[in-house]
Amino acid sequence: MVECGGLPHTSAITGSDTTALFDRVVVILEDARRHVSRTVNIAMVVAYWLIGREIVQELQGGASKAEYGKQIIVDLSRQLTERYGKGFSVPNVRNFRQFYLVYQHRTPPEIRYPVGSGFGHDPEKRYPVGGEFMQKQHPMDVESAQRFHPDLSWSHYRALMRVDNEEARQFYEQEAARNQWNKRQLERQINTLLFERLLKSRDKGDVLQLANQEGKATEHPIDIIKDPYALEFLGLPESHRLLESNLETALTTNMQEFLLELGAGFAFVARQKRLTLDGDHFYADLVFYHVRLRCYVIIDLKTEKLTHGDIGQMQMYVNYFDREVCTQQDNPTIGLILCTDKNDAVVEYVLDKGNERIFASRYKLELPPKEELRRLLLEWRSENEADKL
Repeated sequence: MVECGGLPHTSAITGSDTTALFDRVVVILEDARRHVSRTVNIAMVVAYWLIGREIVQELQGGASKAEYGKQIIVDLSRQLTERYGKGFSVPNVRNFRQFYLVYQHRTPPEIRYPVGSGFGHDPEKRYPVGGEFMQKQHPMDVESAQRFHPDLSWSHYRALMRVDNEEARQFYEQEAARNQWNKRQLERQINTLLFERLLKSRDKGDVLQLANQEGKATEHPIDIIKDPYALEFLGLPESHRLLESNLETALTTNMQEFLLELGAGFAFVARQKRLTLDGDHFYADLVFYHVRLRCYVIIDLKTEKLTHGDIGQMQMYVNYFDREVCTQQDNPTIGLILCTDKNDAVVEYVLDKGNERIFASRYKLELPPKEELRRLLLEWRSENEADKL
């Protein structure tokens, strides 16, 4: 080793040294990129909200709102396109206006204008109208976003603002951020009425808590169950000729979409897991592990209406896993039977009243129109409520 400029110098650097250095640098760059992406996301979301507010405030002062509104949006679109290029078409500018109308209860940063600008005389008029302005804080500051999530892009909010029900909209917003759904995944959850399906299969209060900013931790087995499950992504027809093996193959082939439908926390473990009892072999269709609940989840697939025998078989699977597979760190196993139809009374009579480990849910391979699906959900909910009386 020789000294050069006061720094030690070696004649050669090993490959392992450069690899470790590369890995550390990659971590730094990836973290910086994520930060930039989050900053850009929230900056554009807040900017479009502010533009929408400008348009609404302008239209409120118009003499003839309908005709004036159409023309002001067309003119603004043309002027913005001339200056900034693509991204400011008439439909997009209308989206900015709708975005503000849907989320007008959100609080952006307060903006103050310089003396002499003509915008600072009215204390009630604190929204930007254009030109140079001064402000208490930067309008694109992430902390000033006030409830707009930095992990959600404008594409996410374009999908969200088309959800009419405010509770459902808040639920999808929080779940999209929590589970890192991309735009396509968010749109699928909205189109398959995830919020309504959860309302049917869980306690309404628990589902509504998920819509809160703080969210709700997954604490009980019922928290991970849906009814019905939407499996339209498989591309299989609704048919009595469908074989369980074909359904299982389709699910494993489309595992990424299936995990999205199951929900956050599921990890795939095995397919056709063999269980041996005194020389007799049984096979559990699909086995998962739920990270948050710290337990195995066995899924059995049925292409016909649920029977009491199906429930008994699942009970055996669950008992086997508890005794032969689980460790001291694992919580009791959960069993989920996916079937085309079920009689809830049969389920209740076969299982103990306090059952929180075995569940049966319907699945749909072809989703009916939204209104039809809402009607079915309401019918199922009414039936359940009537059974409890």
